[in-house]
Amino acid sequence: MRLLLVVNSFASSVNARNTVIVHRLLSRSHDVEIVETNRRGHAIRFAQDAARRELDAVVAFGGDGTLNEVATGLAGTETALAVLPGGSTNVFARTIGMANDPIRATNSLLAGIHEGRIEPIGLGRANGRYFCFHVGIGFDAAVVASVERHASLKRWLGHPLFMWSSATTWARGYDRSQPQFTIHDRDADHEVEGLFTVVLNTGPYTYLGNRPIDLSPDARLQRGLTAVTFTSLQLPVIGSALLRALRGRPVNKIDGIEEWPTANNIHISSKQATVPVPFQVDGDYLGDTPTLDIDYVDNAIRLVWPINSDHSDL
Repeated sequence: MRLLLVVNSFASSVNARNTVIVHRLLSRSHDVEIVETNRRGHAIRFAQDAARRELDAVVAFGGDGTLNEVATGLAGTETALAVLPGGSTNVFARTIGMANDPIRATNSLLAGIHEGRIEPIGLGRANGRYFCFHVGIGFDAAVVASVERHASLKRWLGHPLFMWSSATTWARGYDRSQPQFTIHDRDADHEVEGLFTVVLNTGPYTYLGNRPIDLSPDARLQRGLTAVTFTSLQLPVIGSALLRALRGRPVNKIDGIEEWPTANNIHISSKQATVPVPFQVDGDYLGDTPTLDIDYVDNAIRLVWPINSDHSDL
């Protein structure tokens, strides 16, 4: 196969040594080009160019942000998406059954390619930007924005930086006193005001170390989008939600949280026109917006599945 290996050398788990090993392993049986990203949006253009040249697959070796850009560039084309974990969390790679080690993951990826395990999956789309596993609106996007303001520390601190940013954002970086946006399900003609919504294409929402934080156990690939909306961010609500999510139990049993089992066509609007709502896509903060339209695109991209994953119920 003709492959393009897109490497984000700034990602937490990417270094010169494992990049050389990954490239060497892929090159043993495939024709591999390698490129490195150096700015936001770079991987989108690399992927688009690979699709124009009709390469067989693009391998995203970086964090979830690199993966999102490659997927965005490939959506709607015949060039397949392949994933290698190179970030601090690697939500999507782990979701599809990959080891959180890039060398082991490369061997699983090669086995998947050898067995021809390339199948289409659906993606979510937020204001035209595709997402693989989730889009977050409100509080968690403000947390991601805080983390990105300390980007130089992210590679070394990882999860502790996210925990610190979550605490400081909750305490003084986000208005919890009143709803910040309205979410409207166009298909069901249903509306809720919220402080934080996550729209999931699959689960889990993220990981705390090796523990999945699964806000909606029913959210899985090829089932469409599921939304979980927090109407309260009081500590008992957040604490109860975290405990239930770590145990793989639905959080919608908690007062202050509502689940939308089908969220394939929703519109989100800021409660105040002068105060736009922050949003993040697959863990990358994309700014603040007064409105956000989210929909589901069936069979949006062809995915290379690692051979050691059983994706029948993902």
